Amino acid sequence: MIRVRVVVHGLVQGVWFRESCRRVATEQGVAGWVRNRDDGTVEAVFEGDAQPVSVVVSWCRIGPTRAEVTRIDVIEEQPEGLAGFSVRR
Repeated sequence: MIRVRVVVHGLVQGVWFRESCRRVATEQGVAGWVRNRDDGTVEAVFEGDAQPVSVVVSWCRIGPTRAEVTRIDVIEEQPEGLAGFSVRR
């Protein structure tokens, strides 16, 4: 089990990034959450097996169709044992 925190930069708010991220994470069986930040970025935490988490992080580098991701920051953290995946407001 691993945990990563991702901050996604670019045109990532108002383009269905959070909901699309939730769908991808759920399909991969990854737990965590995603939210918009006041600075225009999107922040997400992903927990799960390394391979599915890697798939979701890779998806974040592109995002949904209307997104324009310029970069992502990936920070490894200690797993907390999260269950499910939610969109935070």
